[in-house]
Amino acid sequence: MVARTLRAAYHLWIMLAVLGSCWALSAATGTGLLTDSAAYPVLVSLLLAVGLYGSTSGIDLAEARGDLRTLLLAVTVGVLAKAALIVPVLWLAVGEPAYLILAVAVAQIDPLSVAALRSRSGMSERGKTVLSVWSSFDDPVTVLLTAYLAPVALSALDDGTDASALPVTPDAYALTMLGNVALVVVAALAWYALRPGRGAAAGSGAAVRSGWRGVLRTAGCLLVLAGVLAAATAYGLMLGVAVVGLFYRSPVLVPVLGRALTTAYYLALVALGLLLVDGVEPGPGIALGAAAFTAQMIVGWLIARNLDRYDRVSLALGQQNGVTAVVLALSLQPAFPRTVAIVAPAVVTVNVLHFVTNELWGRRRQPLPDESAPTDQPRCPPPPSSWVIKSPG
Repeated sequence: MVARTLRAAYHLWIMLAVLGSCWALSAATGTGLLTDSAAYPVLVSLLLAVGLYGSTSGIDLAEARGDLRTLLLAVTVGVLAKAALIVPVLWLAVGEPAYLILAVAVAQIDPLSVAALRSRSGMSERGKTVLSVWSSFDDPVTVLLTAYLAPVALSALDDGTDASALPVTPDAYALTMLGNVALVVVAALAWYALRPGRGAAAGSGAAVRSGWRGVLRTAGCLLVLAGVLAAATAYGLMLGVAVVGLFYRSPVLVPVLGRALTTAYYLALVALGLLLVDGVEPGPGIALGAAAFTAQMIVGWLIARNLDRYDRVSLALGQQNGVTAVVLALSLQPAFPRTVAIVAPAVVTVNVLHFVTNELWGRRRQPLPDESAPTDQPRCPPPPSSWVIKSPG
């Protein structure tokens, strides 16, 4: 049992080690390192774009269609409800009305974290699909809310900071939405023209796909995908790249994407650690993280009422924060100086709570030997096939 717990805690150990070492490095040098350079926000945006594409490209569309109502509720009403539940706790912990916007910043579920842990989850494929779609598409909703609420929150600051300090404004977001639409249209046309096997005659499809035309089409698809990720990174077209992941798929990407997601996740942890150069506010941060996790338990349980009991509880315990919260913290930091100090410990708190609660819940997945049948029967019957953890690919 101890060995199993240690293996399950591997993700958490790595996270704490990376955060701690990067925090110590920043504190020792007295500088923000990457955070002081113009490349830092670009790197974080690239990590978010890769995570969004990886999460949506692994979604089972047939399963998603079966839970469309649940998913729409999750990424719209669910985000608003979670933020509303977090606000009272944050009000008591921080004491400044302006910082209530941080309730929105942590209301989403991080897609990189979900993608990194998806294969180790005991949820059914249907439950994994709901969580993946939720984590992918609540990010754009969260960014939209942040863009429109930030100027209102900014007016509550005592120093009267001008709203121009915010890098994200409502007008800029409206323009970004048009960019998202254009990105999806261009990617769809490119996929229609370049998808492998297009134009193959009956009976000769295998030959064409294995020939030079198939190689060129595959290379073209990869180049277009690289362009999509670059555009999403440069212009913040995260909704667009998430939609592209729903149809822009190729077997060639499966092994590469898996490694890319893992790399992106741990690079995001490095970025988060480097944000801690100016210290943290553990009290408000822990309160914010605990409130976010509790809000997910309430909203997730209510929204997932059509799933089976195990998936429903797992979804309620599915709150995770990571690179998305970092992106929003970076955007808000110039106007709200306490943002990073509060959000960073909140992210740690959420991930610790996620590990502890899911580890305790996961032990209920299989009965202990002495809880099964009488002594003259096999003590550990083989689990049903639906319990087998499948690879996201």
